Amino acid sequence: CINLTGSCLLKNIIIIIIITQCQCTFLSCSRRRKAGILPSLEDLLFYSIAEGQERIPAHKFITALKATGLRTGDPRLKECMDMLKVTLKSTSDGVMLDRHLFKNIFMVSSLMDGVIMLTTNCVLQSLGDTKVPFCLQSCVKPLKYAIAVHDHGTEYVHRFIGKEPSGLRFNKLFLDEDDKPHNPMVNAGAIVCTSLIKQGASNAEKFDYMMSFLKMMAGNEYVGFSNATFQSERESGDRNFAIGYYLKEKKCFPDGTDMTAVLDLYFQLCSIEVTCESASVMAATLANGGFCPITGERVLSPESVRDTLSLMHSCGMYDFSGQFAFHVGLPAKSGVAGGILLVVPNVMGVMCWSPPLDKLGNSVRGIQFCTDLVSLFNFHNYDNLRHFAKKHDPRREGGEQRVKSVINLLFAAYTGDVSALRRFALSSMDMEQRDYDSRTALHVAAAEGHIEVVRFLLEACKVNPGPKDRWGNMPIDEATHFGHHEVLALLQEYNNKYNPPVNTDADKESTEKNLDGMLET
Repeated sequence: CINLTGSCLLKNIIIIIIITQCQCTFLSCSRRRKAGILPSLEDLLFYSIAEGQERIPAHKFITALKATGLRTGDPRLKECMDMLKVTLKSTSDGVMLDRHLFKNIFMVSSLMDGVIMLTTNCVLQSLGDTKVPFCLQSCVKPLKYAIAVHDHGTEYVHRFIGKEPSGLRFNKLFLDEDDKPHNPMVNAGAIVCTSLIKQGASNAEKFDYMMSFLKMMAGNEYVGFSNATFQSERESGDRNFAIGYYLKEKKCFPDGTDMTAVLDLYFQLCSIEVTCESASVMAATLANGGFCPITGERVLSPESVRDTLSLMHSCGMYDFSGQFAFHVGLPAKSGVAGGILLVVPNVMGVMCWSPPLDKLGNSVRGIQFCTDLVSLFNFHNYDNLRHFAKKHDPRREGGEQRVKSVINLLFAAYTGDVSALRRFALSSMDMEQRDYDSRTALHVAAAEGHIEVVRFLLEACKVNPGPKDRWGNMPIDEATHFGHHEVLALLQEYNNKYNPPVNTDADKESTEKNLDGMLET
């Protein structure tokens, strides 16, 4: 959970975590805005940073973005940053932004929704050398398999590749009883899987296809290629050539396959470069059911994601796969470059990178991080069994969380904390939610005489000025009873001009579902 005030992170190695529920928040915030439930998001964001001032230094805006975990180089903020540079050059103030200039920076509505999305569930947090490129190596195997299943379907792919852990070293010359590679996570299976990519095309076309597909999975983050690694892999690839000829002898490839061309492409795909940032988005795409959490686009079919995660869980960590499934219980794939691609389904994607390896070829610190992660959070597949030791579950936000949400909202109104209310509004909280007496934040603020809170709720959040509590009292009655005349005048003014938003039945139903979803996720 993260907001504009900061974050709480569990990290002890180079890691990036992307929470993957952003798409729902993005869509729901967008619809709520169209439905008139939220006010101008530009104003809300500006005032949450400006703290009541009409002008802020540009560097303060940048600092506030970085404090949420955002990077100025984030592709989702590219247009914002470009517009900021243009705006600062064209204004005599040079380094100051007022509210109107701030709105000009966020001219694209989807970008504003993106900022809301990033301050709730989809904030990218990093630690360490997260921008250093490294080769995917074996971490590309599940991605390659997912693309093959996406293109051809499970049945076709598994005519050539099995689904079982091999129990042997990843580079053994050994097939199952049907003369097929055991699974796509060992070298033999990955080589056969490579032969299924864009069959009939040239190697150049296949490589371009894979690069563009991986870039879609990475939300257009960095995906490169190391020619030096490719040359080294090809020159020292005798074992893989031996596996290739063995597969050819056993007729494991589709008809008409050029085995040497397949091996060339195999070495090329292992030499694809990523950073922790871009690879974590790929992992998050798998965690998000095939939707890229940054772009919101469907990249992979549900079938391909399901099958990929299943095989990552059973076969993804070389000869340590059984131990990893036992102790961590999450889908993962390691590579000899020191990367571990970890997926927490429906929650987040993680990329750990730490080059020191153990005797099985897995990152030592990466394994330790994954173990520590599930020791604190109940991400293990079977941590949710009854009578099991209780761990923190960040995915669960049931009745207790809804109660906590109401308490936080009403307490902020009681204490006159407008900054907290701005943060709640930016995080898509329902500003009209009620306690057990059907009292709203507006009731509490009116009773306490906090005119700034009342003004914020009415002007910025566009809340209903006349809700009734269980005794039939409205906020205007509270202001009258406690003698807060300025609050009373403000409420009367808004009561006279308030028009409830008129939505179509479809919009109303969609809005209600989105509100329920945001309270439960």
